[in-house]
Amino acid sequence: MKRLYEKSEIWFAVAWIITYCVLLSLGDNISAELGLINVATFPIALSLSFVLFLFLKRNGLLEVYGLCKSKVPASKVLFYIPVLVMLTANLWYGIDISISSVEAICYVLTMFCVGFLEEVIFRGLLFNAMRKDGVKSAILVSSLTFGMGHIINLFNGSGTELLPNLLQVVYATAAGFMFVMIYYKTESLIVCIVAHGVFNALSVFVNEAKGTHTMHIISCVFLIVVCGGYGAYLAKKQK
Repeated sequence: MKRLYEKSEIWFAVAWIITYCVLLSLGDNISAELGLINVATFPIALSLSFVLFLFLKRNGLLEVYGLCKSKVPASKVLFYIPVLVMLTANLWYGIDISISSVEAICYVLTMFCVGFLEEVIFRGLLFNAMRKDGVKSAILVSSLTFGMGHIINLFNGSGTELLPNLLQVVYATAAGFMFVMIYYKTESLIVCIVAHGVFNALSVFVNEAKGTHTMHIISCVFLIVVCGGYGAYLAKKQK
C-alpha cells in the first residue's frame, strides 16, 4: 500500500475508491440476503476504516489529510450553521423506527464508518492528490465523484428506487462541494466526518411513507441551496 502511495497519490485514491465501493456493495448484498440491514456491511466498513486510519497514522499523514483540529475558528465559517441545518433533513417527514435494535445499531455504526471513509477518501486522498495540478479542478472532481458515487445504491441491494436515488446524487454533489470547501478552508476533516456520519445515521429513521415525490424534490432543492450556498460562501468570502 505504501509503495502505491509513494508512486502515485491519485492512483492510491482511486484504488481506495474502487475497494470501498466494491466491498461495501458486497456487504450490502450479503446483508440483504441474510435479511438483516448492514449486518455484513458493518464489519467490512469497520475493517476498512481501521486499515486506512492505521496507514495514515504509521506514515505520519493524519494532519496532512485533515484528521486534526481546524485551523480556522468556527466564528469565521458561520459556526457551521448550514451544516447543522443539513443534518435535520432526514427528520423533516417525522421519525419511523421499523427495524430491530440490532439492525439499527449496525446501521448507525456502519454510517459513521462510511462518513470517515468517504471523507478521507474523497476529500482527503483524492482532493489532495489533484489539488497539486489545480485547486478548482480538484474541487470539481471531488464533488462530482462523491455525488455520482451514490448511483451505486441502485445496484447494491439497498432497495433504493430511481427517483430518490437521482435526487440523492444531486444533493450529494452539493454536499460534496460544501464538505470539500470546509476542508480546503479549515484544513480539517473532523466536522465533515462527524456531520457526514450523523446525516447518514439519521437516514435509518426517515419516515418515507409521509414523503411524496413533490416533497422529495422540494427537500432536494433546499439541500442544494443550503449546501451549495455555504460552499460558495466559503469559496468567495473566507480567505
